[in-house]
Amino acid sequence: MLSLYQIICLTVPLLSLFAGGVDADALGDLQAKGRPAINAQLAKSTTCTAAKLQVRKEWGDITVAERKAYIKAVLCLINAPSKMPAGKFPGAKSRYDDFVLTHIQQTLQIHGTGSFLSWHRYYTWAYEQVLHTECGYNGTQPYWDYGRWPDPEKSPIFDGSDSSMGGNGRKVAHKATSVGPAQNGGGCVDKGPFANMTVHLGPVSPIADPAPPKNPASNGLGDNPRCLRRDIGPNLIKYASTANLVTLITGQKDVAGFQNTLQNGGAIGGSQGIHGSAHFTIGADPGGDFYTSPGDPAFFLLHAGIDRLWTIWQSQDLANRTQVIAGGTSMTGGFGIGGGASGGATLQKLTDNIDISNISCQGVSD
Repeated sequence: MLSLYQIICLTVPLLSLFAGGVDADALGDLQAKGRPAINAQLAKSTTCTAAKLQVRKEWGDITVAERKAYIKAVLCLINAPSKMPAGKFPGAKSRYDDFVLTHIQQTLQIHGTGSFLSWHRYYTWAYEQVLHTECGYNGTQPYWDYGRWPDPEKSPIFDGSDSSMGGNGRKVAHKATSVGPAQNGGGCVDKGPFANMTVHLGPVSPIADPAPPKNPASNGLGDNPRCLRRDIGPNLIKYASTANLVTLITGQKDVAGFQNTLQNGGAIGGSQGIHGSAHFTIGADPGGDFYTSPGDPAFFLLHAGIDRLWTIWQSQDLANRTQVIAGGTSMTGGFGIGGGASGGATLQKLTDNIDISNISCQGVSD
């Protein structure tokens, strides 16, 4: 296992893993502003040097061939067998499901807690490594710049082409959910590389209409085969506009304020925050389920985008923002908006370990 301190120390290599879009914008300006501090830190390192860096790019900035190579690797994981003990988790059918299982098991310890940012950084990085070591992928994990695509269905991420992450779900009659209005889909994804994907795990806490079939196991880990559904539209992604992303980064001076605004909204980001608004822009099943959202392959583009935001925020004051966390160890234990714990909750420490042993792989310590 790695400690939170070790994960946060991944910041130096990861900070330089993001390239801005081809069109300059205010968020890209902040990224460029923070780059000299990163370069200075790299110059001090004996293990992470500029020659070893890999660059993550926005989906719209990679070539069609690069997109197809990434898609091929993701499909490889979906088609590869799970590495879990036979029969232990009946719904974990594929290697991809091993990642979904891990997120389900730890959901309440990795959201609204001190480990939210670092856990998802490590999780996304581990996924990237498995794509490399088990499926022959030579590229980096692409990210989704939410503000760049105010109409997600017209983006190359969700346009349904053979070089996209699949299209919207079929348009079906459905109602608004507790987080927003009914959008432009609601049914099974029927266009693009993931049109025939079968979801097995979950649901656990679905926010979708119509509701997905219940899992045979109360913990959501039974086998519950069904199609991948989405309900993409522009109604929620507006809360993750470039202006709001910039306000998030420039307006929050400590990690507690940054991560809470990112997750909970407040003055920006609507009621779900930028993080939740992006998730529910995809919505439906499993994307609209707090626990099982990694079951939609677009999850990892979304969280690479979250990691980019944290990276840019860190780089604005690198010396004071790389080894700091705030919050408790469980979102049910009394996590304070100011970053403290209450109600008997345990404060998260930098020495706390992150355990993603379900997805142990070459090059990833667990």
